[in-house]
Amino acid sequence: MVDFKAKLKDVPTNPGVYFMLDKDGEIIYVGKAKNLKNRLRSYFFNLANRTAKVMAMLEHVDDFRYIICASEVDALMTENNLIKKHKPRYNILLKDDKAYPFLRIDMREPYPTVNLVRKLKNDGAKYFGPYMQSVNIKDIFDLIHTAFQVRDCKRDMSKPSRPCLSKHLGRCLAPCAREVSEQEYKAEMQKVIEFLRGNDREVEKILREKMQAFAEQENFEVALNYRNKLAVLDKLVRKQVSSLPKDFNLDIFAFESNGVISTVNMLVVRGGKLVGGENFTVSTADEDLSSYIYQYYVNNPPLADEIVTDNVEDMASLESAVSALSAHTIRVVEPKQGVRRQLLDLAHSNAYDAMTKHGTQDERKILRTEGAVKQLGEILGMKTLPVRMECYDISHISGTDKVASMVVFENGSPKKSHYRKFKIKTVEGNNDFASMKEVLTRRLNRLNDEDESFSSIPDLLVIDGGKGQLAYAKEAQRETGREDIAIISLAKREEEVFLGSDPSSPVILPKDSVALQLLQRIRDESHRFAITFHRNLRSKHLSESVLKDIEGIGPKKSALLIKEFGSVEEIKLKTPEEIARLDGFTVQSAKKLLDALYEKKR
Repeated sequence: MVDFKAKLKDVPTNPGVYFMLDKDGEIIYVGKAKNLKNRLRSYFFNLANRTAKVMAMLEHVDDFRYIICASEVDALMTENNLIKKHKPRYNILLKDDKAYPFLRIDMREPYPTVNLVRKLKNDGAKYFGPYMQSVNIKDIFDLIHTAFQVRDCKRDMSKPSRPCLSKHLGRCLAPCAREVSEQEYKAEMQKVIEFLRGNDREVEKILREKMQAFAEQENFEVALNYRNKLAVLDKLVRKQVSSLPKDFNLDIFAFESNGVISTVNMLVVRGGKLVGGENFTVSTADEDLSSYIYQYYVNNPPLADEIVTDNVEDMASLESAVSALSAHTIRVVEPKQGVRRQLLDLAHSNAYDAMTKHGTQDERKILRTEGAVKQLGEILGMKTLPVRMECYDISHISGTDKVASMVVFENGSPKKSHYRKFKIKTVEGNNDFASMKEVLTRRLNRLNDEDESFSSIPDLLVIDGGKGQLAYAKEAQRETGREDIAIISLAKREEEVFLGSDPSSPVILPKDSVALQLLQRIRDESHRFAITFHRNLRSKHLSESVLKDIEGIGPKKSALLIKEFGSVEEIKLKTPEEIARLDGFTVQSAKKLLDALYEKKR
């Protein structure tokens, strides 16, 4: 493997594109950078701030290369070309087979039509869209040809012909029969353009007038049809985004990842209305959306006035690159408040929801369990995957009734039959560190035990706590000769992971990673199990203390009562006859016991 530290000394600080190569020389990742040296150094010497996917990728990186570019814009374009050429496994790869519907109007034609197309061309025509989910393009078409008298035929307009049925139904001005001039017809088509830009008042006015006219003629069937068209229009109008101009066009991009799979959500606002959205599940080692957004617009020329996102490192470069693909300047903004921030938050919610629901229920479960185990092993650099994990926690109140829990996860799922609990025997007072050492010592000394759980060798020991608890746990490992078992501790405040191999440098697992979520689950389960055991033990001791104060109830009888009924409160719910079934009790003595317990309550 290459000496990365030595090689990084020769990397320039220019903008450019870099490649990550595996041991076979295959390009597995292409990235861009404003400063090549700083970016590449961050990969190899600042792992704590990298995502889980990047950490997984670095396990396969054997070398790197780079290309110096004249600017960040050139770097973005070069990166896009190289991603398309090499299709690296850790890059966002945008599939080109997704074609959204657009509406095309070419006002240079003598009698233009509204056409449905799925590919944009730089041909001087006007394009409206894309129309994604939640808006039916057929509804838009229907509204246009119901409200405006423009042709929907493909007739040759070079010579006059007889008008079709649309003329007689009042749906077309019949340019085919030359019953309207080019100027008059284009004025009607201009109304269609205004409608597509967000001005729906004219359409509503026309539809309402026609509905009332047919109702007055008692042609109720046709009037009902217009009422239905008004309902469709109302559905579109209600998608109006408040506080945005009606002619405003936005594309909103949000990114969410759990370290294994990632989702990009795109929301589309056209004419001030939210006209659709789409989720794209991707595999990527980086959260910078520049590459994805640029890829998208190379395949779908931009029609928006603004791009709204918060996952772009270099807004200015993306703005320049995307504007070069369009006939006008497009702003790229990261809003902090207002309606744009609300739309971006909505896009994040959609992306997160799609990510968590991606795949079948079984696939999602595997991701949270076996996938998390694999990811955790990769991040921690373990030679053996942590298939069996044991987590330990101490619980007590001011050093009294000290207990510990041992919770077991196998393949990322709880194995409750292997849970075990401990009473601390040798430690006096409030000393969590010594208590942890005692518990680990007792547990590791029982690896040859007949108990099914204790005889199972863990792949990873997880200690609830920081460096202090970890140090005492490692002492237990040394003294029992089991330093071969991997061990970590998880500190609650910052979710820092201290490695047994190097506790001086904690690892901050990416917040998006399923590996961190797995550690949090086993830590929380260990804490719950310890707290429950402590409460039960404390309740038992308090109950025994109360019972011992009652005449005729000694240690033996109080222990018998607690064992049978659990607590004083449960005993008070029993009848004298139920208590009398126990050895040493009669109905009479049981009545005296219950009287004494109720007397204590008063």
